[in-house]
Amino acid sequence: MRYVGPSFSSGVTVTSLLLALLPAAAPGLHAQRGRGNAPPASPRAGAPVDLTGLWVSIVTEDWRYRMVTPPKGERPGIPLNAEGLRVTNAWDPAKDEAAGEACRAYGPPGVMRAPGRIRISWLDDTTLKIETEAGTQTRVLKFGPPAAPSSPPGWQGDSVAQWEVSGGGRRGRGGAPQSGDLKVVTKNMRPGYSQKNGVPYGANATLTEYFNRTNESDGTSYLILTAILEDPEYYNIPFIRSSHFRKLPDNGPWEVEPCTAR
Repeated sequence: MRYVGPSFSSGVTVTSLLLALLPAAAPGLHAQRGRGNAPPASPRAGAPVDLTGLWVSIVTEDWRYRMVTPPKGERPGIPLNAEGLRVTNAWDPAKDEAAGEACRAYGPPGVMRAPGRIRISWLDDTTLKIETEAGTQTRVLKFGPPAAPSSPPGWQGDSVAQWEVSGGGRRGRGGAPQSGDLKVVTKNMRPGYSQKNGVPYGANATLTEYFNRTNESDGTSYLILTAILEDPEYYNIPFIRSSHFRKLPDNGPWEVEPCTAR
């Protein structure tokens, strides 16, 4: 016998029957929606790693180019184009001093390579701050979408931060990410030097940084900073280098020093 489906009286539709069934399912649907709409943790509360505290630079590479100002024209491994070479060879620290630009080597591409201590702290739930002894500089790293560029550009530019969670996005107790690093993209920098002896970067340069913390079995913590400087005005290819810092007690010494052009 051929099956014949149910017949419906006039005005009754499949849609109306489905709507009639929805109230019974609605509580479950609302519960699911409620769980899915839980407000996300702030960048501070949801941080996958703690970068705050006092850190000191470990100068194990490029010692003679970081601990002292290199001679004019020396630029080991820096992929400068012809214009970058020209500007580097024209470096004149006395001219920078006279122009009030002694801080040209203390923007993000340069100051994070300077020897000394840095201090990282939260300004608020969405803003990290990096202070440097070298040049007495302060960097502000803002989480969230990029804001309108500051005007005029400053030595530290405009930095946008975001957490990058590792471990496939798995979360540990309390919903906190298991591990990760901090990515920072900085633009709108005032033209400066990536090396103190006049190796330049221009107004349209972009610096991308990755901050990663490691904790050793002896209790020592290190901060590894990988920096990628992109600047078609002065560089043939992106300029990549890494810098290392060791964690210090938060109450350790702090001795700021002014910018110097020499």
